[in-house]
Amino acid sequence: MTLDFSPLFRSAIGFDRMQQLLDAVPDASATSYPPYNIEKRSAEDYRLTMAVAGFRAEDIEMTVKENTLVITGKVTSEVPKGEVLYRGIAARAFERRFALADHMVVDGASLENGLLHVALKRVIPEALKPRRITIETATPSAAPTIEQDSAKLAA
Repeated sequence: MTLDFSPLFRSAIGFDRMQQLLDAVPDASATSYPPYNIEKRSAEDYRLTMAVAGFRAEDIEMTVKENTLVITGKVTSEVPKGEVLYRGIAARAFERRFALADHMVVDGASLENGLLHVALKRVIPEALKPRRITIETATPSAAPTIEQDSAKLAA
């Protein structure tokens, strides 16, 4: 399925990134490991929760570059004390990428009970917030009078 955005571009300015975002959408056959939730906590606050059982904080790296949040997990090779008869907790390396909207910033992250919580916040710069523009009116004394025009002609 191909979408035609040309009608949108006739009346919208600055949405050039939309095509890049659509191209970056992962396909459905991509791995779903590790599972995650995205919550909207308020109008400007979001939380990403990722299940990372078996990972320590030192095993997880988070970076933000060009509106993309990348979370990478690499388990350090630990030798178990006994023989593992069944391994049901996946401890394989992973990389998850999340496209962030403009002005989204990572506000913090915590790891507790095998869940990685990432706080995200939309921070709109003052220059981009709506502002009221005052409209000035001309003063009535600015209009030339007949006496001023006749004085200019006599000179």
